[in-house]
Amino acid sequence: MIYVEILFALILFAAFLHFHYTKKNNVYKAALLAQHINSSEEMKKTLAMGLYLRFKKEHEENPDKYSSLYIKQDPWIFESFVSEVIEKSKGGSTWVSPKSGDFGIDFEHKTEEGLFLGQVKCYQGDLPFTPIALVHSNMIKTAAVGGYVITTGSFTSSARKYADGLKIELIDGVKLVELWLEGLENAEQEIKQLVPSYT
Repeated sequence: MIYVEILFALILFAAFLHFHYTKKNNVYKAALLAQHINSSEEMKKTLAMGLYLRFKKEHEENPDKYSSLYIKQDPWIFESFVSEVIEKSKGGSTWVSPKSGDFGIDFEHKTEEGLFLGQVKCYQGDLPFTPIALVHSNMIKTAAVGGYVITTGSFTSSARKYADGLKIELIDGVKLVELWLEGLENAEQEIKQLVPSYT
């Protein structure tokens, strides 16, 4: 009988060691991937392009031509995705406005500093200054302390000049990917604090 108990204890110990080895290996691989992504501008640009393809409107294209491996979502979900990225990376709380009657504001971000208004565009090219003007107008109406204009692409030089001094952060596709990764890292740190024995 004692041999069975010893054998059982050895099996449990081996399973415990295997679990910890596998967990540490997975954590190492995830950290290595995150480090590579953070250090590679090319990788961030590829991910930004992937976000565009994930959330863009189809127009005349056939959605069935995408691989089943790809994530394809309704363009309206992009607003929720971005607001969640902002909340996880910058703190505070966000609220996504309804699809219609939002006057050009896709989400609100409440922080200790005050209210920030955001507009998001799943856009292939460089965004002009029009969305910035809409956010600024709404900031004045609501006495918001700041704003965001966020796109999967980038911004024209005139848009960047227009935003100068308006307390509106312009977030292009690469910066959006950086915030996304930062938010994931923050969430991982929170989990480690809640469940320290898992790390």
